[in-house]
Amino acid sequence: MTPEPQDHLLTEARALAALASPVRSRILDALRVDGPSTASMLADRLDQAVGSISHHLKVLAEANLVEEAPELARDRRERWWRRAGRRTRWSRDQMSDPDAVDAALAAENLQLARQFERAQSRQDHPVTPGSWEHDTSFAIQTWLRMTDDELATFGEELIALFERWSSRELPDDRRQREPVLVFARGFPAEP
Repeated sequence: MTPEPQDHLLTEARALAALASPVRSRILDALRVDGPSTASMLADRLDQAVGSISHHLKVLAEANLVEEAPELARDRRERWWRRAGRRTRWSRDQMSDPDAVDAALAAENLQLARQFERAQSRQDHPVTPGSWEHDTSFAIQTWLRMTDDELATFGEELIALFERWSSRELPDDRRQREPVLVFARGFPAEP
């Protein structure tokens, strides 16, 4: 069994710039949801050309965001890929390189746009009745009064909750589990 990869802290502009591509972002999402895959598998999953996926995998590998999984190959020609880290994170506040800050902002903007697009698509195309036992989708918005330290603590607790659910051992109960996107943001704002 392959050891669980650790968190991947990004600080370099090159790695952050690699994340600012919609196709590369989708590749990382697919590897997170489906696990290790070949370029052909990813091309089918993402409806992209194999050559394009191979190019994007090379860029992601050069940025240390994906790595080969040679133990999964059935022969020397087959190349499997996996995420290099369990979770990718960064903080613009901790960066001194202006190029890295710009690349981080571009990656964050892309992620925000993708989150919005997915939420909007869900609103416009709800789940077919009966496809899930219950309509369990949710949305939450609330206003809190916090200090910056309290917001940091709240964020750490929320991230820990997400991590607990995303890294849990799936029970062998023969129930179908679908990919579910959950995202949250917390930041100072005015009504």
